[in-house]
Amino acid sequence: MKRILSIVLTTLLLSAVTIAAAKPVKIALWPDGAPHKNGHEGTEEKWNGPKVSEVSVPELWIYPAKNPNGQAVVAAPGGGYKYLSTDNEGTMFVDWMNAQGITFAILKYRVPNGHCEVPLEDGQRAMQIMREKASEFGYNPDEIGIMGSSAGGHFAATLATMYGKPEYRPDFEILLYPVISMTDITHAGSRKFLLGENPSKENIEKYSLENRVTPQTPPAFIILATDDKTVDPLNSLYYVEALQKNKVPYSLHIYPTGGHGFGFRDTYKYKPQWSGELERWLRSIKK
Repeated sequence: MKRILSIVLTTLLLSAVTIAAAKPVKIALWPDGAPHKNGHEGTEEKWNGPKVSEVSVPELWIYPAKNPNGQAVVAAPGGGYKYLSTDNEGTMFVDWMNAQGITFAILKYRVPNGHCEVPLEDGQRAMQIMREKASEFGYNPDEIGIMGSSAGGHFAATLATMYGKPEYRPDFEILLYPVISMTDITHAGSRKFLLGENPSKENIEKYSLENRVTPQTPPAFIILATDDKTVDPLNSLYYVEALQKNKVPYSLHIYPTGGHGFGFRDTYKYKPQWSGELERWLRSIKK
């Protein structure tokens, strides 16, 4: 009986340690205020389960790897630029990434609310912080990637193509069923919340990221399903065409079913295939 009790207590203790270890290090992006506003300042964030909307105080949630391999990934959850889906496109990845030695960070970025400069601003600052923290968490400042799902994919690809200064450039990008274009194949809600109700032709062209790819755009891993009815698969194909023209390496994986928003859920039929491909790709680009 004592042995059984000892095993139970040990298990509970280990579980408590695991839970404690899973808590992220939270870092405010703009403790003194961001350069541009998104119109939600002074408004309390609204949480609906794992979804958060009206974000005006962005944070990095960093989950350090116990045995770091040198890589780090910053994830931008999707949500149509209206809210952030922080579970299936965020926290569900933590254990899988950490098990590979990858320090994983979730970016609770500001929803733009029609202020199109805000996402890129948060992405640039996140990369700056991640590079500053590299030695502290044991990863290489030259092996930091950006990941994004749906509208978060647009966020990630915006940073990958419009990063500006070299220190803001991600070293690689991971895109899950991403919004790419602001043209007629776009996701209407994402365009509305990014560019406003009546976007200018200039902004439609500027934020259609197939137009922003250059030879300096970082290598990409892209996954989507052909039956996605929310974000037209042509978004990814336009982006791949631009990557191909600019001789940017990419790994594209298209599955026949899955729709939209499957993220890292175990219920997705092709999760073993695509996660295995991602694991191999991440190893292949390891410096």
